[in-house]
Amino acid sequence: MEEGHVSPDRVETALREQAGTGLRLGELLVQKGWVDAEVVARMLARQLGLTYRAHPLGADPAAAGLLDADRARAGAVLPLDAGPRRLRLAMADPLDLDTVRDVGFRTGRRVEAVVVSPRALARGLDAAYGGTVDRIVADLDTGAAPDDDTDDLERAASSTPVVRLVDGLLEAAAAAGASDVHLEPVDEGLRVRFRIDGVLGTSHTLPGGVRDAVLSRLKILAGMDIAVRRRPQDGGFGLTHGERSLSLRVSTLPAGKGEKAVIRLLDPGRVPGGLDALGFAPADEARIRRVLEAGQGVLLATGPTGSGKSSTLQAALRAVDRERLNVVALEDPVEYRVPGVVHVQMASRAGLTFASALRAVLRQDPDVVMVGEIRDRETAEIAMAAAVTGHLVLSSLHTTDAPGAVARLLHMGVPPYLVAAGLAGVVAQRLVRRVCRGCRGRGCEGCRDGLSGRTGVFQVLVVDERLREAVATGASTATIRRLAREAGMGTLADDARRAIAEGTTVPHEAARVVRGDPGASNPCEGCGGVVPAEARACPWCGRPRGRWCRCGTRLRPGWRFCPSCARTP
Repeated sequence: MEEGHVSPDRVETALREQAGTGLRLGELLVQKGWVDAEVVARMLARQLGLTYRAHPLGADPAAAGLLDADRARAGAVLPLDAGPRRLRLAMADPLDLDTVRDVGFRTGRRVEAVVVSPRALARGLDAAYGGTVDRIVADLDTGAAPDDDTDDLERAASSTPVVRLVDGLLEAAAAAGASDVHLEPVDEGLRVRFRIDGVLGTSHTLPGGVRDAVLSRLKILAGMDIAVRRRPQDGGFGLTHGERSLSLRVSTLPAGKGEKAVIRLLDPGRVPGGLDALGFAPADEARIRRVLEAGQGVLLATGPTGSGKSSTLQAALRAVDRERLNVVALEDPVEYRVPGVVHVQMASRAGLTFASALRAVLRQDPDVVMVGEIRDRETAEIAMAAAVTGHLVLSSLHTTDAPGAVARLLHMGVPPYLVAAGLAGVVAQRLVRRVCRGCRGRGCEGCRDGLSGRTGVFQVLVVDERLREAVATGASTATIRRLAREAGMGTLADDARRAIAEGTTVPHEAARVVRGDPGASNPCEGCGGVVPAEARACPWCGRPRGRWCRCGTRLRPGWRFCPSCARTP
């Protein structure tokens, strides 16, 4: 707080939520995305009067040799340098006195703790002792692949090297903060890619001889049938990583060179923060809170998969009075649990769908209902009818922008009068990577090109009387978009420019994410920034915008008509 890294209100909020979580205050602040782990480590060192070290740690090989790799990893420590009687020890938890005494006893030296962040420690351990997965792969027997016989596959999947390899991959993904792990068959074997902060990157390439065994091991863990290889399967299992209990969802798909598997990593204990933690502009946050305080109507979160819709809905749940209201959440699957909310897991095979569950919930005197996703006309109509009768309904929909949600509901077959009467607001959103708080965008070992973590950019549409009349009379999406802009709605590109101006993200990252926004132009060829449609030059680098049609097509010299829309530029 003294250095301006976190506000007093957020500290108070974290202190209230800390009880019962088992987390330290710094860990909780990092989990919520309010403070960077490097900042917490630096402040902890200052508080304790210890030395802080950032990336890279640069451990002396002779010092690292004083502890074997397994003991160093188990104790979460890394010897940095040593003298005849002294050992400087990198620790993410310098208050772990038992480990300090144990290392001092084993090495015969007086230990001096050096505070580092958990990510810095993990990378330092990999640099000093070699990555766990790399060491396992190096020791693998990469001979012939197992036969297609189920018994052979099961024996190969249960072998110690394959079990250690799969465990190592999952541990590496959890330690890196990956949201998804992709295992894809390629000519040379099995490519493993981690999605971190929304961006996929290759982590490892496994030998072809273990490809089927690795995939079979995942199937066994997820409760799938390893004999089934020519149709998709879904399953899941739990994983404990340190003090975190993760929920893993596994999906397999037949592919040209074998099977592809995708693993989604969820942390049920990592509940998203409130609306103030998502990155809303103050004016947009105030508009959403007014919709929630009204206590009736449908509030939709829209955007593509992975745009943070679930986090927005969970934050909205936390903003309502759960003590005096009956709040029910219908989800598939249940990812996070909010105190005071009744969470219901959908089970389509048992007949419990969003539509049937919503119909049943409405007979149980609800005040607020969250429906994980509106997928069909029946669910949409019930949600709108519930809103008209005085309920607050929160849900998500797949559309590119906020006005497009109205068209999507109408195309589903919901009557215009019901959409006009029931819809209260729409939040369209995308996730952009944040400037790293540890290095302020300069680039360090704890980030990717100066970016670490994500925040949202939003477009908030609140339905007023003019919009209701337009929707009820079947107005076009263009008309709805114009009326919404006149009522104060911006575009995703507008909000991206705000985030850039505040130093939260950078132009090329914003352009990557909001390129499909109907209110945005194509990105600047110089810096990648989002250029307003009416601008003659990029507002970030000053480069001339060039000739563009209003539809977004780049025009070459001499063109009199746009080849995309046939209009005169």
